[in-house]
Amino acid sequence: MQCSAQKSLNVVVMDVEIIREYCLSKEHVTEGLPFDQDTLVMKVSGKMFALFNIENFESVNLKCDPEKAVVLREKYTEIIPGYHMNKKHWNTVYVNKGVNDAMVFELIDHSYDLVLKSLPKNRR
Repeated sequence: MQCSAQKSLNVVVMDVEIIREYCLSKEHVTEGLPFDQDTLVMKVSGKMFALFNIENFESVNLKCDPEKAVVLREKYTEIIPGYHMNKKHWNTVYVNKGVNDAMVFELIDHSYDLVLKSLPKNRR
């Protein structure tokens, strides 16, 4: 399923609603605020794949294949080891800077797919 954000990858300013809508357009995705009232967590079948601050939106934490994570961090200064996360498996991606919108959507897809593939077949 494509949301309006994915159809129009030439987003002028990536904002929290675009990220939220894009994540929620995926199958079996739920949202919640398990940590505090500012950190929105996106889960696929109960497992986290993205989180971001809804009050001070500037980045999104995304799960990433460890080898790909290293490559991305070397290529983009706006992608760093995940803030408050397992640095091997999570990246913090700063939006509206050097990482273009299409790449942000691609990294969301990658995170979602990684988590989905880790689930038992009966939860996919």
